[in-house]
This record gives sequence, C-alpha cells and structure tokens, in this order.
Amino acid sequence: MASQRGRLTIIMAAFLVFAVGLAGRALQLQAIEAPAYAASAAARMKYTYSLQPDRGQLTDRNGTVMARTQPAVLVFVDPRMISRNGVDERVTMSRAQREKAAAAPKAVAKILAKHLGGRPEDYRKAVTATDSKGNLSRYSVVRRHVDSYTFDLIKEDMKKGEWYGVFKSNDPIRTYPSGDVASNVVGFVNAEGKGAGGFEYTHDKALAGVPGKESYEASTWGRIPLGSNTLVPAVNGTSYTLTLDAQLQLMAQQALETAIKNAKAKSGEIIIMDVTNSEVLAMASMPTFDANKPGKVKEDQTRNRAIQDAYEPGSVQKVLTMAALTDQGIITPDTRIVVPPALTSGGGKITDAEPHGTEHLTARGVLVHSSNIGTALFARKLDKPTMVSYLKSFGLGVPTGIGLPGEAQGQIPKPDMPDYTRDQVAFGQGLSVTAIQEAAAVAGIVNGGVYHSPTIIKSAVDGHGEPVEVPGTTTRRVISQQASEQVRDMMENVVSTAKGRPIADYRMGGKTGTAQRVDPECHCYRGYISSFMAVAPIEKPRILTYVVINQPTHGHTGTEVAQPAARQLMSVALPRYGVRPSTDKARKEPLEYEP
Repeated sequence: MASQRGRLTIIMAAFLVFAVGLAGRALQLQAIEAPAYAASAAARMKYTYSLQPDRGQLTDRNGTVMARTQPAVLVFVDPRMISRNGVDERVTMSRAQREKAAAAPKAVAKILAKHLGGRPEDYRKAVTATDSKGNLSRYSVVRRHVDSYTFDLIKEDMKKGEWYGVFKSNDPIRTYPSGDVASNVVGFVNAEGKGAGGFEYTHDKALAGVPGKESYEASTWGRIPLGSNTLVPAVNGTSYTLTLDAQLQLMAQQALETAIKNAKAKSGEIIIMDVTNSEVLAMASMPTFDANKPGKVKEDQTRNRAIQDAYEPGSVQKVLTMAALTDQGIITPDTRIVVPPALTSGGGKITDAEPHGTEHLTARGVLVHSSNIGTALFARKLDKPTMVSYLKSFGLGVPTGIGLPGEAQGQIPKPDMPDYTRDQVAFGQGLSVTAIQEAAAVAGIVNGGVYHSPTIIKSAVDGHGEPVEVPGTTTRRVISQQASEQVRDMMENVVSTAKGRPIADYRMGGKTGTAQRVDPECHCYRGYISSFMAVAPIEKPRILTYVVINQPTHGHTGTEVAQPAARQLMSVALPRYGVRPSTDKARKEPLEYEP
C-alpha cells in the first residue's frame, strides 16, 4: 500500500513538473516571445512598394508634344512566395502543396518567358533570387516598361495555373513623338528613367518629380481588409513649354541636312532666334538621332554642336568689331579708309580672300567686301582693353547659361594681347565662340543695342498644374541705339548689293563667314568653317538665322555653302511669325569713294 502511494506521489510530482513546464512555455510564448513572433509574422505579411511619379512633359511653344510619359508597369516577383506557391509560412504544407510548390519556380519562369520573350531559363535567377543574408528575397525585378496589357496576360495565366508571386508597380515609358526633331536639344532618358542627355539631363530633378511609397498587409489572396495601410502619394514632375517651334525646327533640320549634303561637309548647326528676346525658335545640329532609340546611336550624333563646339567664327565676327567701333565713335558707315593689297602684322601679313590692289573703301564697303585688312586697320584705333570689354559685354568667353549640358565657353584674348592678336580678333581669328554665343551677340547688336541672354524655356507648371518660376534672362545694353542703326546699315548692304541674297518682301541684313578650321589633332589650320548670319527686317529686326557648316569639301565660302539655307529659312520664318513686309526698298549706300 505504501509502495502504491509512493508511485502515485512520483507520478503526481512528474505531472506537476510537466504542467508547470507547459505553463512556463505558454507564458514565454504568449507574454514574452509573442510580440517578437507577431512582429515577424507581420513583417512577412507586409509589402512596401515605391510609387513612381509621372515625369514632366515637354512641349514646344505651340503645344506640340516633344517628350511625354506613357503608362507601363514594372514586373517583379516574390521568390519566397513562389517557393511555397503562396502558402502562408505559418502553415504546414501537405504533400500535394509541397509538390506544387517545388514546380512553381519553373512554371512561373515559363509564363514570364511566354509573354516577355526569351527562354524560361532567362527568368530562373529572378524567381529564385536571394537577399544579402542568403535567404529567398521578397522582391526581385523581372522587367521594366512592360505595357499593362502584357501584364494582364501574365496574371491570367498565373490564375489559370493557380500560381502565385508575380506583381506589378507603376513604371511609365518615356517617348518622343517627333523622333529626331530637336533631339539634340530635348535629349533622352536612360534605362533607369533618368535624364541622360539634353534638356532631360540638365532638368532631370524637376522633371522626375518625387517618388511616393505604399505599405500594406496582405495574405496569399490579396490585401487584408483591416490590415495596416500607409500611402505617401508620388508628386509628378514639372512640365516645361520650350521656346522651340517644332515645325520650324523640322524645316531647319531639313535645310541643314541639304546644305551638308550639297557641300559634302562633316557636320553643321543652325540657330533661329527671336531678336527681341533671344528666345531660341530652332536649334538644329547634324548629325542627329532618334531620341526614342538612344542606345543605337553614336556619341557624335547626340552632340549639340550649337552649344558644345567652339570655333573661330571668321568674318561674321566683323559685325561685332564694327559694333564696338561705331559705339566708340571711331567710325560711321561712311568713314573712309585706304586698304592696301596686304598689311604687315606680327611676323606675317594679312591679306583678303580675293587679291586686289589699293582700294578706297567706306566702313560699309569694308564689311560688304569682308576686308580683313580694312577691319584690322580700323580695329587698331580701338585700344585692346576696350576691345576685350566689348567682347565680354557681347557674351563671349563665358557660357550663355541657356540651361543645356556641355555648353562650351569659348575663348577670348586678355587685354595685354599682342598687337597681331588684336588684328586677328578683329576679323574672326585668335578667339573662339559657340554658335549660340555668336547668334546672341549679333541679336543684341541689331536689337537696338540691347542684349538678352538666350533662353530655351518659355514657361513651366508643377505636377499640380501650378505655374513654376523659370530661370530669367539677363538683359543689358551693349551699344547705343545709334550704333545699332549704323551696324544694321552696313549689314543691309551685305545683302542688298549681292545677287541671290535678298528675300522677297523684306529688307534683310547679313554677314558671310569663311573661317579656317583649327584641327585639334595637329593644332593647325585644316579645312574651313563656312557660315552666314541673316537678320530681318533690318529696319526693325525680329528674326535671326545663323547657319554654320563644318568642313565643307564642295565649295567653302559662306556665300555658296551656308547662305542658301539661311535665305530659305528666313523666307519661311518671317511670315510664320506675322512679321509685316518692309514698306521701303532695300538701301544701297556707297561702298567706295574716289580719292
């Protein structure tokens, strides 16, 4: 009997110890470890995704879309969910569930290949991706910029096969409806959707907007209705209206392509500008590219030569020299000068393009005949610090700040330059400019002497459609109103006294440029850069067109290579912008005088 009581006592004691152990374990699970388990479970059920904003749109001055964003999705997978084919990790899978889960990675990869292209093996890495700790990942990107219809087909096949783990998020596509029109200006975005060229690059932050974020709890079958949900909306990017005129831009590119082809040249650029405010209406650069296919072009094609290439401007620079001289009161259009056959300068001699004897020219005649000798003789009356001061005032030697990438600053001499350098600078050698600098400088000279820094932005609105302040232009007087009129007088005679240069209904001014090209390989002169600057109507300038042709091999003067394109574009641009025809006939003033 005693032994039975002893055994019973032992059993009761063992039962008591077991019960206490169970109670302790329950206490540990429910009171101590419960928060950790709950947090772990919640983490497995919580999903966080970035919400991509719509990138800002780019349009021309008339509303033509030049860059826009179209809806698309980013396809991604949850490898951990795929590994269990959607069965909650807290559930012990049955044999059938384990067998289906084992087949899930291969099945999902096959569905992705069916709709996205390629082979199932190409997607095996994505559906079995691991994190930094070697565990199966909860997020693995499969493909960007997939149209929504394709994703719907993927989800349909996933549903039919009862497979789980493929998702989407907003991932819009950037498109350029006009293709290569102004592509060197507008630029493009890379595979990550970031601006990688042109305006898209320099204004990427504003265009991109601010990403949002969404977090929510979900089970295998979707969101948990009463689960936590956090939403931070994305802020769409700023949209810009550019000063460009897409139709005029297209015409400029066509004219440039023809000019390059006819001259058998390497490249070229054209700028069309509103003289009154220096808004760029067209900025063409050749060769060019289709902005929708940036990955298939060479770097040389994406280059915006109008702002990135610095060169010696040649005789177009004489307009700037004459502007400084007239503003200083040193000359008027009728100032007389004796031009010898050659002029000693430094260790060499200055000559003109066409050999001649001693000539008796007016300042007007010097510009019309594009005399290097006459221009240098006039420039010697201008002290060197004053010449440099004018060059700076005209905007040379520094970037214009137009807001496009890679803008070159060019180079101007210092005030203590040698005498022969002053001679060279006067007619367009010994300094370098970009096409946008030279165009803006001449625009300021003929615009009553008031310079406006060139601009490519007309207006902007934020993601909510509210106006956004855009960078302002700088304005300054560079020469007097009287000096501006005198320069226009001389420029008009460049056109009115030559056959084939005037255009119908408008008085036009112009200046040819035929510069020797500095070859960067030999640091010597090799080949030419031919140009023509046109302004009209000369009595009250509105439109400026500057054509630059690089390394022509079929002809080389500005008159034969660049002038036809400038004339054609001026004939189109003036009536397009409602400029009234001139009421007076073009003036032809004395170019020479009797000694």
